[in-house]
Amino acid sequence: MAEENNTMVRKTPIFDIYDYVTKLEEQVRLLQTEKNLIKSKNSQMEIEFQKIRKELEEMRKPPLIVGTIQEVINDTAIVKNSNGLEFLVEFEKKQEGIKAGSKVAMTQRSLKVVKLLPETKDPRAKAMEIIEKPDESFETIGGLKKEITELEEAVTLPLTSPEKFEKLGIEAPSGVLLFGETGTGKTLLAKAIANKTNSTFIKITASELVRKYIGEGAELVRDVFKLAEEKKPSIIFIDELDAIGTTRTDDTSGGDREVQRTLMQLLSEMDGFRKRKNIAIIAATNRIDVIDSALLRPGRFDRMVEVPLPDVNEREEIFAIHSALMSLQNVNLRELAELTESSSGAEIKAICMEAGILALREETDFISQEHFIQAIEKVIGKEEEENEDKMFS
Repeated sequence: MAEENNTMVRKTPIFDIYDYVTKLEEQVRLLQTEKNLIKSKNSQMEIEFQKIRKELEEMRKPPLIVGTIQEVINDTAIVKNSNGLEFLVEFEKKQEGIKAGSKVAMTQRSLKVVKLLPETKDPRAKAMEIIEKPDESFETIGGLKKEITELEEAVTLPLTSPEKFEKLGIEAPSGVLLFGETGTGKTLLAKAIANKTNSTFIKITASELVRKYIGEGAELVRDVFKLAEEKKPSIIFIDELDAIGTTRTDDTSGGDREVQRTLMQLLSEMDGFRKRKNIAIIAATNRIDVIDSALLRPGRFDRMVEVPLPDVNEREEIFAIHSALMSLQNVNLRELAELTESSSGAEIKAICMEAGILALREETDFISQEHFIQAIEKVIGKEEEENEDKMFS
């Protein structure tokens, strides 16, 4: 019996046990690999979870309030927010570079200053007309010889030859005010001066300085002068000055008070204007009679230049300038000048353009006298209708 059992043991295949163990080891390796993959995925999911949670926390945070530093006092500061209210606030941590005029972010609850915002110009200032060097020159202006001479004395010489004023011991005019009817060439004169002096031309319409919220207009005025400082030599041209420069009264509404704040900021900038080199300021208005006397006193607009409507000789010259590149046939410019009495340079330019359109409509190769006469009737007749509507409205 014992012999039979020993024979059975000897008959059990050793290779079967070895294969079984090998299979188990293979399964262990597969499970280990799967475990590592799951662990790696779990780590990635944890990173994503933390990222989403952080984003959620950021979304739940209340927005920060933006304010302007008025004065720094040790570890505190007086800050004005967008509503015009002033607060004495603390710094969460001392920020380098904080000074009066700096923009800062504050918490809503405690109004602690947590961040210094980078200095940026008002984006509306970027929307102004800014020309590095205008193409217009005095050769493109008909007439106005006397006015050009006055502008060259008041603006060109101080920008190009300041040493002449220093040698004589006199100060250059701080500002020039151009006044006259619409379309007489006030803006064109300012651009021509910028061209001659190789200056950056910065134009802003005064009505754009009138803003809805307290302090916005004054801030924009500061930004215009800051931009001029960066772009110098430069010329600041303020069109329609009467929009903010009208005579002040004691009885004012909230909107009028904001206009006066803007005007006061402009006066303040002009008072410090003499210290600025290579910067000139020119303004224009159609209503010199309503301009506040504070703007007209010496030290602000030292020179006032009237830009009148062109006479018959100047009108002929303007017609010649605007029709120089046109294909004309039997056109008498002198007759056209006599037919356009009391017309401005802008109206004459519009007449030349309208004459070209009429010729284009008829598909002709030349612009005739008749085209110009029809254009005069259309442009001047339209102007007269608009003036009558204004009188009876």
